[in-house]
Amino acid sequence: MNWNIENRSKMVATRLGNLAVRIDGGTDMAPLLLCQRFRGTMEDWDPEFISRLAIGRHVIRFDSAGIGESEGETPNSVAAMAEIVPALLDALKIGRTDILGWSLGGYVAQTVALNWPERVRRLVIVGSGPGGPDGPPPHPSVAEIAAKQAPQREDIRFLFFTETEAGIAAAERHLTRIRFGERVPVAAESGRRQREAIVAWWKGEGAARSRLTELSLPVLVANGVTDVMIPAEHSFAIARAAPNAKLVLYPDAGHAFLFQYAQEFTREVMAFLCP
Repeated sequence: MNWNIENRSKMVATRLGNLAVRIDGGTDMAPLLLCQRFRGTMEDWDPEFISRLAIGRHVIRFDSAGIGESEGETPNSVAAMAEIVPALLDALKIGRTDILGWSLGGYVAQTVALNWPERVRRLVIVGSGPGGPDGPPPHPSVAEIAAKQAPQREDIRFLFFTETEAGIAAAERHLTRIRFGERVPVAAESGRRQREAIVAWWKGEGAARSRLTELSLPVLVANGVTDVMIPAEHSFAIARAAPNAKLVLYPDAGHAFLFQYAQEFTREVMAFLCP
């Protein structure tokens, strides 16, 4: 199926620099801001996933500072990355929004909800964790692959999907839809600064773990049961501590379960955001 999404970016001037933004869905719909993963750009959101969300939402994607088409220097802390979000919302004249953060974007989304609670109505935390040294570590191969400037097709398949027949098939569909291999990779320096932020987060620097009880807004937490990057136990830790959280886990799926189960997960998200 040919999924119809917006492929043109517009530059938005914010107080923290010019950011590339793409918007799908009707302007009269409630906004949903997406925060992307480590070394991910707007191009790395699966077209099927975006199209299904945009049926009922005003979906806003953006490249953070120094990433993809955006200008500026990439922050080397999650706290500084989070500051970009209210700056973008101000520039777009959006007072309050729903936020979906995937992986590193989940760290950013949690921080935004904690530091600017008046800006977030509902929060979706996808394949992510609360930071701090507790809980199981990622698979030993993750750090080695993350250090590569341009991971190969087999690297992405390992990091984001399972090695079962269903996982391999889902990986191939996703990589085909995003036209993997046809884009310029994120700059090495930007990736290095993002890695610094991730390492600090899991050491506990600015982590959300000790503040999860402050997340009183409705929170949907989701992951694949065999995520090798951020094990699902970290999703459970968020859902256990946040007072108004729901946890959903997807079988035979890893870090990119949201694309493998695009139909099922977007249905879950839309139902959660509907009230």
